[in-house]
Amino acid sequence: SLLEMRCKTVYILPNPFCSPSLITASPIDLLRILELSEDMEGVSIEAGICTDRENKGETDFAFRIDKKIQLSAPTKQLFPGIFPEDFSLMATVRAKKGSQFFLLSVYDEQGVQQLGLEVGRSPVLLYEDQLGLPPPESYPTFKKINLADGKWHRIAYSIHDKAVTLYLDCEKVQTLDLSRGDTPVVSTNGVTVFGTRLLDEEVFEGVIQQLLIVEDPLVAADYCLHYIPDCDSPLPYRSQALNPEEQHVSTADVKKVE
Repeated sequence: SLLEMRCKTVYILPNPFCSPSLITASPIDLLRILELSEDMEGVSIEAGICTDRENKGETDFAFRIDKKIQLSAPTKQLFPGIFPEDFSLMATVRAKKGSQFFLLSVYDEQGVQQLGLEVGRSPVLLYEDQLGLPPPESYPTFKKINLADGKWHRIAYSIHDKAVTLYLDCEKVQTLDLSRGDTPVVSTNGVTVFGTRLLDEEVFEGVIQQLLIVEDPLVAADYCLHYIPDCDSPLPYRSQALNPEEQHVSTADVKKVE
């Protein structure tokens, strides 16, 4: 039902119309699991997408990354069971202008990349199942899009059946074919890497507020509603690996993005 679909996209704020049994998926917070921290060399706290949320002078937290950092974890740490067949992959990020890199890379135990979120011009959503489908020449490529123009972007991909849909800054951009097999598998026996690909020179430089995977392809369409809403609404839950009481600070306390 439509109500059931809607309820499955609401995990943060209570909804009186939703039975608890309908609120099933919970977000995999990759920045938290990968333990991104301002204690790392080259990482600092900076203002996020909103510097005056709800006109209260409160600033979102985000992480500025100025140099290559080594951040990875066994994929089983993200998904102790199986990697979801259909899911939403979402990020709030301000990449260095003109850059081109993979924000997230998931590899199988043989070192084959099976999932990749590219940021830059004409970004690819890299997905390759256990049979090698789709082949590289058929990866979904979102042409005429630039995710590295020096501005904040809320990026949300919905991977469902044999299609992938990009929602960018709360607007549906395009749905492309994802010619994977009928029973696609992404291995959890390998490693998940943040900010680059294995052996790549290109790395993430910029500011990141959030990076999530949710085992529900419907969530991507409402990313701006339930996860990183516009600046006139409160953050529904902490958007990065900081304590809840540190979620907002005064604009005077956070270095703003130049």
